[in-house]
Amino acid sequence: MQILESFRNIFKIKELSHRIFFTLAILLVFRLGSHVLLPGVDESGMKRFQEMGEQLGPVWYFLQIFSGGALANLAVFSLGIMPYITSSIIMQLMTKVSANLEAIAKEGPSGQRKISQYTRYLTVPICVVQGFFAVRQLNVLQSGPNAPQLVSGGFGSTLTLVIGMTAGALFVMWLGEQITERGIGNGASVLIMAGILDRMPGIILMLIEKSRTQEVAADAIVLMGVLYVGAIAATVFVTQAQRRIPVQHAKHFRGRRVWMGSRNYLPLRVNTSGVMPVIFASSLLTVPSMLAMVPGLGFMNELFAGRGFFYMAGYIAMIFFFAYFWTYLFFPPHEMANNLKEYGSFVPGIRPGENTSSYLNGILSRITLAGAAFLCMIALLPDLVSAWLGLQRFLVAFLGGTGILIVVGVCLDVAQKMESYLLMHQYEGFVAGGIRGRR
Repeated sequence: MQILESFRNIFKIKELSHRIFFTLAILLVFRLGSHVLLPGVDESGMKRFQEMGEQLGPVWYFLQIFSGGALANLAVFSLGIMPYITSSIIMQLMTKVSANLEAIAKEGPSGQRKISQYTRYLTVPICVVQGFFAVRQLNVLQSGPNAPQLVSGGFGSTLTLVIGMTAGALFVMWLGEQITERGIGNGASVLIMAGILDRMPGIILMLIEKSRTQEVAADAIVLMGVLYVGAIAATVFVTQAQRRIPVQHAKHFRGRRVWMGSRNYLPLRVNTSGVMPVIFASSLLTVPSMLAMVPGLGFMNELFAGRGFFYMAGYIAMIFFFAYFWTYLFFPPHEMANNLKEYGSFVPGIRPGENTSSYLNGILSRITLAGAAFLCMIALLPDLVSAWLGLQRFLVAFLGGTGILIVVGVCLDVAQKMESYLLMHQYEGFVAGGIRGRR
């Protein structure tokens, strides 16, 4: 009842209701643009192209997630939000590598605006490069004897398609920024979530139709539903899980007054890196299929085809590597220890400085190990269920992988933002005590 009352209170707050309706309007524009064909695309061969695309495996599914399904429709938004995400990741890494960019990022709101502007500039060449390779791959797909002819392979057609994809990706980037500024939640993440959820009704209807024709057993569908609910619950639990380090603040003297040191906690998330290790690992697993096109490297495709041993081993190894890489890049223990020391804070029983850094490093390495192991389980769940039940991979893809991590993370972020509005206007939140990290 408290949740229902909270939803009713949402629409009593004028600013929050306006932000929600504005976000829904932007999402409607985004979904409409995902069905507008690129100029020069032959609509007659679209269905055969979509059927052929589902056979491309992880590369196709990974690109479909970030394009919101527009890639299969050869729409203006075919590149989706992926160029902007790529640019944002590059800029985040560069701020840790470049001293000048790091100094700009620490300038406060003005520095963040400069970094955002650099991110937009970098998105343009990334759009052009990704659009060019997308058109080249499209020409390769339609070069087969029975492949549908969708576009002409001339220079003019290629240039038109690249310009169309670039313009669409930049418009999607603008839509995402509008959601961030005037809507609710992070715009890029909300657009990705909308694309993922848009595909789910079609998959559910397909499963129901296959159950009617006895292609899929009814108990298999029930089992997938149970696994899906369990995967969501586990993802929410791990996403919110924290290891809280007690921190004691020293006494402060201001004039003749003495401010007693307070005690609070330094929260370290179990899954500090979020979905980034899975995204990096999925993107790198597309490299062998690209290298297989080089003469003499065809064996790369055989090694990583069919999601066999080498695919699974490489996927797990890269998830663990990027989980530790991302965590220690953005949350270095020595930097946290130095910040605590500068502000006169310390961990009870641990000496400030190097000892605190070693203590935090030990805790961070253990919880990152648990978070990376969970990411591997979620990422490989669709492949394991597909092999177990003998179903096509795209029918069980919603059970785990990048999709469920993004959807759960975005839903929690949006729920926390709405709850902050409710609490600010003296309403109760969605749950007793509020949505917060769990110990």
